[in-house]
Amino acid sequence: MTQPISDKRSSLPEAERIVSDAVDAEVLEREPALRLAASLTEAGVLDAVLEGAFESKRRGKGDRVSVSRNVFIPLTNLCRDRCAYCTFAKQPDSPDAKTYSLSEVEDVVRGGLRAGCHEALFCLGDKPEVAYKAHREWLAARGLRTTTEYLVQACQVGFETGMLPHTNAGILSAEEMSALRPWNASMGLMLESTSERLRQKGMAHYYCPDKDPAVRIRMHEEAGELKIPFTSGILLGIGESAEERIETLLTIRDLADRYGHIQETIVQPFHAKPDTPMRGLPSLADAEVAAWVALARLILGPAMNVQAPPNLAPEVLELLLRSGLNDWGGVSPLTVDFINPEAPWPALRELRRRTEAAGQVLVERLPVYPDQLLHQPEFFEPRMRDDCLRRVDASGFVPPPSGGRTVEAA
Repeated sequence: MTQPISDKRSSLPEAERIVSDAVDAEVLEREPALRLAASLTEAGVLDAVLEGAFESKRRGKGDRVSVSRNVFIPLTNLCRDRCAYCTFAKQPDSPDAKTYSLSEVEDVVRGGLRAGCHEALFCLGDKPEVAYKAHREWLAARGLRTTTEYLVQACQVGFETGMLPHTNAGILSAEEMSALRPWNASMGLMLESTSERLRQKGMAHYYCPDKDPAVRIRMHEEAGELKIPFTSGILLGIGESAEERIETLLTIRDLADRYGHIQETIVQPFHAKPDTPMRGLPSLADAEVAAWVALARLILGPAMNVQAPPNLAPEVLELLLRSGLNDWGGVSPLTVDFINPEAPWPALRELRRRTEAAGQVLVERLPVYPDQLLHQPEFFEPRMRDDCLRRVDASGFVPPPSGGRTVEAA
């Protein structure tokens, strides 16, 4: 078991030294990270970690905090997995089961265009055709074998209608990602956790073959080999230890260093939901969430885009802004968060007000960040990059309306 920095004297001086060294070196390694994590409840240590993470963010990202105005399209909520915390996945005989038609996809995208959105976030269950005969038959009636083939059609509709798709479709093969790449500005897969222990009986991922850490890591690697702008992330509070959280963040850092494709890392706290096996598990304290956003910043370094969803901690946005994040993720003026429907998005107007009150500047981005878009053309199909570039100014962010704010009130 990892020991605190000191059992006999204040932990604060050594914590401050570790944090200062990490900020200057632009990296926090495993052992000092473990020591900080074990001492977060010691007097003054949390503040030292937050201050260091904020300084790291300031050095790498300045005073900007970004947001993507999007629409959320849950193409199908059928899924072969049965995560112990999920309410998104439905059985085919459920009255809430739904697979969007292509015309419905187009309708949502057109609504997003009217609201000034740029990103169409496609989210869906993992390989439902493997588990459900009815879904295989639905696909076959359309001349398709897999849900991914249908997803390619949906992304093409989204792009040709006028928005930039970002796909989070669970586990995809290299061939499937290659087929999706021409129609997606970016893709993603939450790594969630590298813990094999969570796959054991009684744990959160026991009934989830697609949550095998080796499988998820391999998809990250294949996305890097294909040069796809990629989103990863960690899920907090599903039974993992501090050591396992740190190992997950270090794995994300290693993948980013090897392939240069991980454009953002989401730090997402678990939200207990009714009618799930994990409904009784308490949510993490706000201070713990902020601490792990800060540790993610220190481990991943100042260049990484670190995101925390504002709808999952709406009362403590100011605390999160102190923790070193530089992105709020996708926020929709039209659609709910279908993964966490109990957590409404903040209005963009209110998000801007609170971000600016904390001394930061809210800017609007595309599903891709400026660094890759402006300086790494090899990560994009030429047609996709051209479409992205026409939407941004020289900074790589979406320009504000003429004479208006950085993010239009909504």
